[in-house]
Amino acid sequence: MTDDPYVVWHQHALDQAARESLMGHRGAVVWFTGLSGSGKSTLAGAVDVTLHQRGVHTFLLDGDNIRHGLCAGPNLLLEEHGEEFARRFGLGFAPMDREENIRRIGAVAQLMASAGLIVLTAFVSPYRRDRQRVRRWVAQHCGEEAFIEVFVDTPLEVCEQRDPKGLYKLARAGKLSHFTGIDDPYEPPESPELTVSGASLPPQQLAGQVVDYLQQRGIIPETT
Repeated sequence: MTDDPYVVWHQHALDQAARESLMGHRGAVVWFTGLSGSGKSTLAGAVDVTLHQRGVHTFLLDGDNIRHGLCAGPNLLLEEHGEEFARRFGLGFAPMDREENIRRIGAVAQLMASAGLIVLTAFVSPYRRDRQRVRRWVAQHCGEEAFIEVFVDTPLEVCEQRDPKGLYKLARAGKLSHFTGIDDPYEPPESPELTVSGASLPPQQLAGQVVDYLQQRGIIPETT
């Protein structure tokens, strides 16, 4: 729904089912969520490779990559677009910026799933309400079964020990604000479709769990 009477949803001649028929599998959004350093991106990448090897059409949306374009920060926009534009549309890491970050990503992921792709998203996405909004949006346009939340459950102490980008160290030193798990909260999913332990098993084994779940759910065909 929109308050603008001149903005009307356009129904395409080709629907999602037709596109999925061409792909040979369902379109879906597999949403990996967890703390920084939990292993989300590594796991999503392993799932991406495994599905590609099986002939499944996928695309991986990663948090850092998205922040270079679709959800760029003010500093990246400043030179080309100017200060006012950068201030208005650039995204930082305060709660409202995070909300808009996930809203944009969710809208893009839904469009890609409607095209018959399996979209793998690796984002901290710390707030339940934001993830639930994406779930509702995907369900509305792609079906209830098309959103699959995967909680990469890795203890904070393990994430801090890994600290691949040195961000926890900066946050503990007070040099990085709004960092999830330190001075901003992380709200774990209450009813994710799948929970995996990012501390106990290698990524390829965890990827197998995700792929098996996609088969069981009927998103991708079983191997013959």
